[in-house]
This record gives sequence, C-alpha cells and structure tokens, in this order.
Amino acid sequence: MRKSWWKVLTFIILLYVGSVGFLVKIPLLDDRLQQSIRNLFFHVPMWIAMMVLLGVSVFYAVKYLRTQDPLDDIYSLEFARTGLYFSILGLVTGMIWAKYQWGAAWSGDPKQNGTAMAILIYCAYFVLRGSMNDIDKRAKIGAVYNIFAFCMLFPTIWIMPRLTESLHPGGMGSQGNPGLNPNDTSEGLKIVMYPAFIGWTLLSIWIATLRVRYKLLAERKAARQPII
Repeated sequence: MRKSWWKVLTFIILLYVGSVGFLVKIPLLDDRLQQSIRNLFFHVPMWIAMMVLLGVSVFYAVKYLRTQDPLDDIYSLEFARTGLYFSILGLVTGMIWAKYQWGAAWSGDPKQNGTAMAILIYCAYFVLRGSMNDIDKRAKIGAVYNIFAFCMLFPTIWIMPRLTESLHPGGMGSQGNPGLNPNDTSEGLKIVMYPAFIGWTLLSIWIATLRVRYKLLAERKAARQPII
C-alpha cells in the first residue's frame, strides 16, 4: 500500500478534475471561447504528460547507450510509446477546441502542422525498431533515433509555431485567450488546471510503468518456452 500511494492520489486528483472541472465557474473572456475553455483541463495536460514521458524516454535512451542494459531499452521504448499516445490525445483534444474556436478541426495552423510532424517522427521511431531483428542493433539505433526525435519536438512544437502567423495562442498574430496567462486565467480555473497537470501526468507515468511490467512479463514467458 505504501508503494501505491501515488496511484491513489492520481485517482483522487482526476476524480476531482473530472467533476469540479465541469462545475467550476469560468470567465466568459470572449464570445467564441466561452464554455470550451474547460478543455484547458484536458488539452494542455496531455502535452505536459507527453513531454514528461518523452523526456524520461530519452533519459533511458542515453542511459542505455552508456550501460547497454536491456532494461533501460525497455523503459525507453515503453515511455516513448505511451508518450506517443498522449501526443495523439493532445492533438485530438486540440482539434475539438479548434472546431469551436476557429470553425474547423483542422485548419493547417503551424501548431497543428508541427504537432503532426512530431508525431510522424516518433511513428518512424517505432517503424525503425520494427524493421530490425537484431536485438542489440535495434536498441542502439533506436536509442540514437530517440534522442533525435526528442530534439525535434522543440522546433516543431514549441519554436516554429511561435515564429510564424498562427491562430494558436502564443504564435505571432494569434488571437484568443492564452490559457496560461495569469491575467486571463481566473482563480476558478487555476484550482482545477494545476491539479489537472499533476493528475494527468501521474496517470501517464502509471500507464507507462504498467507497459514496462507487461513487457518484462512477456519476455520472461517467452524465455521459458522450449525451442522447437
């Protein structure tokens, strides 16, 4: 039970976010945003969870290149895989928000295009790993590519969209409410938003660790099977 306290905390936080998030009074900042700002409790935390997961993944990728420990490769792989899931969730929740704010789920905005590029780069990581049968070679090349993919997150998602005309908050010529702006974020939003960041991040780590455990169990089971 002592080792599971953070899992209980995750459940409580997300229960709080999922209930209070739909009940808390929100500021009507403009005619289009209105109630759709509640997506702030889901959309932005997906990106934070993604960055944490992919950051942990690249940490283990670097560690594997130093230690050559297969366990580090498994951690790197499964955290990257879970990070990809959360990046897709971030994109989908963003498209839902864009539908209400911009009139279309996909408008070719630089932020959307950059996110799609980042997702494709990580998809190529899994394709690359799947194309090789040699375990050591797959792990080494995968680790190197993982580092490259993580570095590409910054220009595709965080830098380029801010240097070009964009509808997304934070970009040049952007319109609307940047949800993390203290001047536009009410106290009611903050009491749900910050726990949402923590809760979704903890959930993502929980899922990733479960995937690691499943992977280890599958490999142990395969190792015990007789060779025919």
